[in-house]
Amino acid sequence: MSLQRDPENREGRTLHKFVDFANKRVLEIGCGEGRLIWKYAPASALTIGLDPDHDALRIARADCPIDLQKHVQCTGASAKHIPFQKETFDIAVLAWSL
Repeated sequence: MSLQRDPENREGRTLHKFVDFANKRVLEIGCGEGRLIWKYAPASALTIGLDPDHDALRIARADCPIDLQKHVQCTGASAKHIPFQKETFDIAVLAWSL
């Protein structure tokens, strides 16, 4: 039996309960393998995931659903040096990254 993370999608429901991602530009700091991205990115206009772990980013890119590939990008960067200008995003997500 394979490990299933959050099969009831409690995490996704909680995110959507508190944040309206519809047509928003979202920055996720510490996106890792993209576990959270796939829970909200379908609603966003653009999602950028940052992580310094290039192996995790490779997995995130490989796991990106075809219908999200045009508006989801996973980029190698750290929270210390975010490569975007201020006010580029509507929402920033930082979860499970400390």
